[in-house]
Parts: sequence; C-alpha cells; structure tokens
Amino acid sequence: MNKKLLGYIVFFVLLTFVFMFFVFRGTDVLHKSNLPLRSSVQPFVFINQDGQSFTNTDVAGKVYVAEYFFTTCKGICPKMNNNMKGIYEAFKNEPDFLIVSHSCNPETDSVPQIKHYADSLNVNTKKWIFVTGRKDSLYKMARYSYGIDDPKNAVADIKDDFLHTQFFALVDKNGKVRGGVYDGLKKEDLEKLKKDIAALLKENPARFANGIFTNTP
Repeated sequence: MNKKLLGYIVFFVLLTFVFMFFVFRGTDVLHKSNLPLRSSVQPFVFINQDGQSFTNTDVAGKVYVAEYFFTTCKGICPKMNNNMKGIYEAFKNEPDFLIVSHSCNPETDSVPQIKHYADSLNVNTKKWIFVTGRKDSLYKMARYSYGIDDPKNAVADIKDDFLHTQFFALVDKNGKVRGGVYDGLKKEDLEKLKKDIAALLKENPARFANGIFTNTP
C-alpha cells in the first residue's frame, strides 16, 4: 500500500477517535451514583402558584424532590414543610435543584391559595414550586410516577378519593425516580435525602456534550 495513502488512513482514524471522545465525554457515563432506579416520571401539566403552566419540561435536567400537601392541613403538613425548608436551605443555591410541592386537595387549593401559602414560607418560588391541578392527574403522579402512595388506595370515584402522604420522592436529571421513599417526618430519612440529592447533582444528564444532537445549548 502506498505510504502516503496509509498515512491518510491513519490520520482519519485518529481524527474519528478524537471526535468521538469529545462527543461522548459529556454523556452520563461519568459521575454515575449507585442510587437504585424506582420508576420514571410520566409527562404532566399542572398550574403553579403564579398561575402559570408547569410541566415535565420545566424539570428537565434538574434534580428535584416531590411531595404532597394541602394548605389547610393542621396535621403532618406543617411538620413536613418545616423539614422541607431544611432541604431547601441546604440546596437553594444549586442551579440544578428544585422542590415541587403538589396539592392533594385542589378543590380548595386554588392558585391564590397556594400563592398565599408559598409566600408564608418566605421561599424563592423559582426554586420551590407549588402546584395544583386536576385531582386525578395529581393523584396518578403520586401513585404511578413518584411511588409515594400505594395505587391500591385509589377508589373508583375520584371525588371520594383522598391522598395524604408524608413521603418524599427524589427525581434525577433524566426524570427517573431514584433512591428510596423518604419519610418527611424522620430525621434519619431527611439526612439520607440530603446525601442522595448531593450524589444526583454530581451526575451528568443523559445527553451529548455541548448540546450535540440535542436542542440543549
């Protein structure tokens, strides 16, 4: 074989390897934690405390904690959200972290109602989002996406259904529910949640580096 031709072949092979290295170095191969996969978050559309649409695209590429509460709750909800405030304070400056609190009583929790509730907590609602919406959609998310309430608890008539759970779910940057079910009233679970959040924040989302082959810049 002509030496010049052989040189060209070697050059293009090396060039291909270099190209592939830079393309794939930004995938989720690096910084992968060993937190187990529990489920996947299904597409959703809710309304946030500002009356704006809030969907699964708004949490894409984010690590977030999901919980359920209602604004008039006098039992576990105040304790849960006091503990959630500790999670918020620990990670509020992380650009890839959010908290999403879903109403489990949307008949009462209108947009003005959840706005008033959010304001009472004195938090940044760009980082800790409160959502309401259709009751059946909210409950399906809790039971079939986040896995923080047993699907067997569902009743035939959604009007008679009521969900009241103290558990938190942790979602990674790729919309996968990871880790365990965290009891929002137990100190040891909250400490474990903090460690698991930190681990997921170090993970790379499953996309190509520099937005190659995606619409992500």
